[in-house]
Amino acid sequence: MKNILLIATGGTIASKDNGNGLTPSIDVNILLDYIPVIRQKCHVTGISLMNIDSSNMDTSHISSISECIMNNYNDYDGFVITHGTDTCAYTAAALSYQLINLSKPVILTGSQLPIDVEKTDAVMNLTNAFIYSCEDISGVFLAFSEKLIKGTCAKKIKTKSFDAFESINFPYIATIRNNIVEYNINTFENIMTSGNGFHIKTDMCTDIAVITLFPGMNYNIFDYLNSSCRGVIIEGFGIGGMPDNITEYIHRLTTNGICVVITTQCLYEGVNWEIYEVGRNLTKQNVINGKSMTIENLTMKLMWSLAHYKNITDVKNFMEKEL
Repeated sequence: MKNILLIATGGTIASKDNGNGLTPSIDVNILLDYIPVIRQKCHVTGISLMNIDSSNMDTSHISSISECIMNNYNDYDGFVITHGTDTCAYTAAALSYQLINLSKPVILTGSQLPIDVEKTDAVMNLTNAFIYSCEDISGVFLAFSEKLIKGTCAKKIKTKSFDAFESINFPYIATIRNNIVEYNINTFENIMTSGNGFHIKTDMCTDIAVITLFPGMNYNIFDYLNSSCRGVIIEGFGIGGMPDNITEYIHRLTTNGICVVITTQCLYEGVNWEIYEVGRNLTKQNVINGKSMTIENLTMKLMWSLAHYKNITDVKNFMEKEL
């Protein structure tokens, strides 16, 4: 049987109501007590790395998760991470960049209800995460509501329902039916690659901003961004449309050495600058095409790339390259 490490970080799955609302307080070994059947499939060890509401998750916490995996990498065949759902997609994306040459499965999961309440989704999600972690796959994934999602494509789209996560602009990797993993044949090659020389790079640049455009917006905010940020993500309209009079502000940013990423407020189908004149004008400003990436992925990818590349060209090449 395979050796799997459960890394607990808190979240709803490990929460109890202390009289003032839910707060993470359940120990990792108690989590494992709710899924005794999994010990028939693998050898399990648990670590309580932290116990926080995922709204409090920041880059230092994410780096701690990467370091925990690094420190235990040679002793385990796979890793399961319990995590609050609200920022789980951000962590999944960040780990996808921090874990270099990963050749084992890292499966994040969580739940919409605590594990100790009636009709919780936590038992199913945690059980499935362990099943996926025993598969011969490599990479960072999110397991939720029977589905396995590529870590850079996950997005929480519902606040309460059990099918809270969607895979954006990329098929589900697999589903579980009757405890049997069924792979999507079109994505299988994406999860079978394995690298040599696993290591981590956890530095993240937090000097970025995410701006959502809206009609009538005051562009004075870009003057502030020019003096305080190294990177800016702009969520445009439709296929990445921008007002004509914003181009000069973007030009000031890029001239000042600030990396500007253009994406869309739409979830699906991504950016296309070839259709409209304003889009073609953007290509002259040395901006980065956010393509069809989620905002969670773009944010973490930009933070990671700014910490590891020195100029706009290198950051642009990395940002626009598939992982």
